[in-house]
Amino acid sequence: MDAGFVLFVIDYVPGDWLVESKSLKLYLGAFRNHGAFHEDCTIRIGKDLVTLLSPPWFRIGGYWYPRGGIPIDVFWQIGELPAGTWVPDQGVAPYRGRG
Repeated sequence: MDAGFVLFVIDYVPGDWLVESKSLKLYLGAFRNHGAFHEDCTIRIGKDLVTLLSPPWFRIGGYWYPRGGIPIDVFWQIGELPAGTWVPDQGVAPYRGRG
């Protein structure tokens, strides 16, 4: 999800639950004016989703657009990827003036 100030790439192997896209969009939008470090926001989002969904494997990448010329990319992963599961590359180009 590209919110204009960050691109989140979320990959997970679902357990019993899936996240509904509109709910995820509204939840992520709540962080628009949240006063915390980029790393904290990314990891909190990941932990909140893991708590709600209980997936066997979860990964989030937060590609924050530069502020003051410094891009911040945050990655968090939990669980072991089940054997035989294919996971794509997150598909975000290395920083070259992203945004």
